[in-house]
Amino acid sequence: MIYPFTKQDSTVDHYFSHAIADPYRWLEDDRSEETEAWVNKQNDVTFDYLSHIDFRDDIRDLIAKGQDYQKTSQPFKRGEYTYFYQNDGLQNQSVLYRSKEGKDVEVFLDPNTFSEEGTTSLSVVSFSKDASLVAYSISEAGSDWRKIIVLDAETKEQIEAPIVDAKFTGISWLGSKGFYYSSYDKPEGSELSARTEQHKLYFHEIGKPQADDVLVFGGSEEEKHRYVSGYTTEDDAYLVISASTSTSGNKLFIEPLNRDSSYRLTVLDHTDSDTYVIENEDTHLLMFTNLNAPNGKVVSYDVVTGEWTDIIPEQPQPLDISVGGGTLFATYMVDVLSQVKQYDFSGNLLREIELPGEGQATGFSGKREQTDLFFTFTNYVTPPTIYQFDVKTGETELYLASASPFDSEKFESKQVFYTSKDGTQIPMLISYRKGIELDGSNPTILYGYGGFNVSLTPNFSGVMASWLELGGVYAIPNIRGGGEYGKEWHKAGTQQQKQNVFDDFIAAAEFLIAEKYTDSSRLAIRGGSNGGLLVGACMTQRPELFKVALPAVGVLDMLRYHTFTSGEGWAYDYGTSEQSEEMFNYLLNYSPVHNVKEGVEYPATLVTTADHDDRVVPAHSYKFISELQAKQSGDNPVLIRIDVNAGHGAGMPISKSMDLMADVYAFTLSNMKVNPFE
Repeated sequence: MIYPFTKQDSTVDHYFSHAIADPYRWLEDDRSEETEAWVNKQNDVTFDYLSHIDFRDDIRDLIAKGQDYQKTSQPFKRGEYTYFYQNDGLQNQSVLYRSKEGKDVEVFLDPNTFSEEGTTSLSVVSFSKDASLVAYSISEAGSDWRKIIVLDAETKEQIEAPIVDAKFTGISWLGSKGFYYSSYDKPEGSELSARTEQHKLYFHEIGKPQADDVLVFGGSEEEKHRYVSGYTTEDDAYLVISASTSTSGNKLFIEPLNRDSSYRLTVLDHTDSDTYVIENEDTHLLMFTNLNAPNGKVVSYDVVTGEWTDIIPEQPQPLDISVGGGTLFATYMVDVLSQVKQYDFSGNLLREIELPGEGQATGFSGKREQTDLFFTFTNYVTPPTIYQFDVKTGETELYLASASPFDSEKFESKQVFYTSKDGTQIPMLISYRKGIELDGSNPTILYGYGGFNVSLTPNFSGVMASWLELGGVYAIPNIRGGGEYGKEWHKAGTQQQKQNVFDDFIAAAEFLIAEKYTDSSRLAIRGGSNGGLLVGACMTQRPELFKVALPAVGVLDMLRYHTFTSGEGWAYDYGTSEQSEEMFNYLLNYSPVHNVKEGVEYPATLVTTADHDDRVVPAHSYKFISELQAKQSGDNPVLIRIDVNAGHGAGMPISKSMDLMADVYAFTLSNMKVNPFE
């Protein structure tokens, strides 16, 4: 391979007593012509390489065929209308439809009309309490910065100028008077990479200009919060304010609304827990919390006395809670599989809900007056199926079967447990075609995340299904750093325990090889964002173990991640290089950018990122691939694929996502020397 020339400069940073060279610092300037030219040259080399893979177009066709079916979401009711999202098959964005009894179904919002290439996506959609108005946010080119547009819900006419520069925001209405939303002050420099530290909550009154929006919370220089949100209870009795300095833990405040005198009540003045309000009954707030309950519980909080009372005590498994039809639905993760129980607001068990099989169930939410709710059941080889649930009787019936052409009967998903380096037992779900031979020859993708309390639960993906149809094995271990076994499982993969995450993933690879699912010549590792860090760390620590590495939008420069956008909020998981010399040394020891060594043969690597990713800025990927291209030994190609007018992943048009995954699979199989069509 002949790679584009990437210049090195003399930048050096000093951390405590250490001088660390950063020769590719110039690539952090995402606005420079020099960086743009470098991006174009890298893409030219990458796409030229991919164009010579004979079966690349066949894979793209297979993925498109697997995606080309009507996909419909769970319905939800607002006012006299029932709303649902639907994609006819290969539409770039799903369309929001609505129906009214006795009337034809109509298009309510079609994001495919927002931009020619389908790169503007619909994000949050929120109706006023009387459903007369709707506010929705859009993302352009995949950016986290949002515009909020307000319509008359009946006529669908825009009633005022858009709110601009909102970010990491919900939209929560106070009656039909206006709504709460969150944003940062626009940073100096590039809005895609410049640091943002002070999140603020605003109230926008309908009919008034954005300049008149009221700052409700945030803005104090003495106390900065990186993530602030506000939401009203269903009866508009309270505004709930959540404030965080990192991605884990939040302070909680309550403001009574529609009172003669307003005041702010502090429920929690520390960030030692994740706590939020689910529902309220007069002055009693039902809340989820993991305060002194790592797996989570439901409590009642008395606004008058400040008393906390357990409603659903902590169980041995992690809890997720939803509310609908005037009842609570507790979804427990039992070895990564869903178990759902229905309770009344006093914590009395009404029933355990029988699910269609082993997998993931989501939904069970709706207004208090609803008597029918919906939930979706899926697993890695079962396309999402929607069921209707009777709140009073507990009866479940099929509402909408999936139209996916994937033949589930030909495939299976098996859960195994394997032992990590320190003896910890880790669950892993392995999916493949029935009758597969365990002879060590199967092309296998090992996918992981391992961070931020995120749980990888069984969830069908048409793109993953295409890999199975290509004859591949797909394995997903539930490594530490995630939330699969509660807060303690998460903490076991944070800061100076982060190596546990990499050890768990490496042990998963060794298990797959030992059990002859695959061998090192047919094994690829893949992950995105924090999962991109996982791939980068494992491929630099054990390069001989994997044939292909696929880090996507990864956090790869661990010494500087916190200097971009809202990255400092990830310090709960990672720590920072400024925190202490001990923490600096720990980060330096695994930071992928800093651990590429001269003369080592690394796996065939396709780094993927996007030029509008303002969550994990593409400079991480730019610097990592520059190190790899400068130091790679042997014949394995190390390339970067940079999407233009795309971001961190959310809202990516289907056409772009299919192009991306076709390239990923083609690159992977080509380097494994496997032609799946022969």
